[in-house]
Amino acid sequence: MEKSESTKVDVVETNKEKKGKAPLLGTAAPVIVAAVGHDGHAKGGGAKRGIAIFDLILRIAAFASALGATVAMATTEETLPFFTQFFQFEASYDDLPTFTFFVVGMGIVVAYLILSVPFSIVCIVRPHAVVPRLLLIIFDTVIIALATSAAGSSAAIVYLAHNGNQDANWLAICQQFGDFCQRASGAVVASFVTVVLLILMVVLSASALRRH
Repeated sequence: MEKSESTKVDVVETNKEKKGKAPLLGTAAPVIVAAVGHDGHAKGGGAKRGIAIFDLILRIAAFASALGATVAMATTEETLPFFTQFFQFEASYDDLPTFTFFVVGMGIVVAYLILSVPFSIVCIVRPHAVVPRLLLIIFDTVIIALATSAAGSSAAIVYLAHNGNQDANWLAICQQFGDFCQRASGAVVASFVTVVLLILMVVLSASALRRH
């Protein structure tokens, strides 16, 4: 009899221990899941914020290069030291419609980059916001087309100014107008730098949206 009673007591205590442990496991599981989810969300937000900060840096650099290209081309002119009473040899950017288009187009790019800075800051403050980043992708792509067309057309004129074209009897003028060609070439190079930076910004924005 004594042996059976002791056995019964052991079984009851074992069941109580099991019942006491079950609620602890049940309450701990949601806490662990919540902690993991919050940590993953924080890491995703940190990566998006880092991309947004880099985008702002690229945007400022693109603004600087576009402004330099615009100013350089808009101030491109040269007058040869030898001239007569009736003839004066002078070259200016507005003598060529392509260079005029370059100044207007790159001026639009400069204005856009200034207006886009607040949207880039919003992406830093709210890294999970989709609408500002989507708007930046759309307008950045349009500005890339404008900047590329201005840079490409002006590059063709600069090439002709340096090398000419014998078939069309177009003479190379850079031997006479050296400063003019040098400033125009620098403006074109700066415009292509702007295009590359704009492409990088589009890639970054697309990458951030893909992580959403």
